[in-house]
Amino acid sequence: MAFAMFGAPSNTLTVKSINYDSYVLRQTGFFCQPSTLCCKGELTSKRQIIRAVAESSTLRTGTVKSIEECEAAVISGNPPPAPPTRAKPQPPPGTPCVSPLPLSRRLRRNRKSAILRTAFQETTISPANFILPLFIHEGEEDTPIGAMPGCYRLGWRHGLVEEVYKARDVGVNSVVLFPKIPDALKSATGDEAYNENGLVPRAIRLLKDKYPDLVIYTDVALDPYSSDGHDGIVREDGVIMNDETVYQLCRQAVAQARAGADVVSPSDMMDGRVAAIRHALDTEGFQDVSILSYTAKYASAFYGPFREALDSNPRFGDKKTYQMNPANYREALLETSTDEEEGADILMVKPAMPYLDVIRLLRDSSSLPIAAYQVSGEYSMIRAAASLGMLDEKKAMLESLLCIKRAGAD
Repeated sequence: MAFAMFGAPSNTLTVKSINYDSYVLRQTGFFCQPSTLCCKGELTSKRQIIRAVAESSTLRTGTVKSIEECEAAVISGNPPPAPPTRAKPQPPPGTPCVSPLPLSRRLRRNRKSAILRTAFQETTISPANFILPLFIHEGEEDTPIGAMPGCYRLGWRHGLVEEVYKARDVGVNSVVLFPKIPDALKSATGDEAYNENGLVPRAIRLLKDKYPDLVIYTDVALDPYSSDGHDGIVREDGVIMNDETVYQLCRQAVAQARAGADVVSPSDMMDGRVAAIRHALDTEGFQDVSILSYTAKYASAFYGPFREALDSNPRFGDKKTYQMNPANYREALLETSTDEEEGADILMVKPAMPYLDVIRLLRDSSSLPIAAYQVSGEYSMIRAAASLGMLDEKKAMLESLLCIKRAGAD
């Protein structure tokens, strides 16, 4: 830890007739320190540290002793008076009288005050660490999401712009867009996903016009656009077709990049999609568009509220044939090495809190930035418990985010 000594700030307490060239006066005390305090412009680097507390009468009259007078008083054994040593706090009656434990190390010493705890805190979070998920729809009005109290589907022309303005006002300058697509535009092959005048491309262009430096992430997957609610094209026997889906995802990613997306985020979990999307982007001249890969996306029960928000629940079956088994740990290493080799710029773990061990695994095995998604179910659990008075919502939310960062997420 580095410590810095700063000169007197502009709001340092001053008293009439006291010369700053002699001392920096702070409340009722004045301090002479070697190598840090100037007396009439000269450093006192060879002097002993002298701390003198001025008597109240001295402050009232505005008289200040010179440094020579301070030294002479100390040398003669007559230093200025200082507050008495505080009495040691006493334990409550009935406390057992015991000898101190023979401990050379007491870890509580570094926790005894808020200032010390903050000074030695290993993990911090700031608005710059966050990507704000925003749900958008074609309507003009914002509509509440029943399973996610406090969250709304934002009207793309007004509510979206206002929400981004509020986020930027508190330092959050990255967002990711999730669209609710009308049923009439959904199809078995999800063609609306790459409509360059579709909801997401229009929203990107609008936000870039209003906030050119905003970092916009996009979701690359077919489930919001699929009449089947799956992340890929479904064969008649229920199998999710991999390579044909990847072809559609490439078209979607290019359409988003063309609209101005900074980072495209394939969340589909199809094999080979990172390499294919990288090639498609580069071919179209979007070498600077990044790929955030949903590297370890588990087939989780915690996605329920999100799927309600987008009306993207599978019409049949589940997503276990392409998303990861929640019981698996080492498999995440395979996904990590594959995505790295295929050209991913950022790796994602989803969900976050139930998979802190996987976040740490990716952090220890990769030098790429690690993202982690606190999903809708995690959010809604905290909100529900807080609404019943079971926990403090703000403290629980901040603690959960801090734990995600501590586990290794960037």
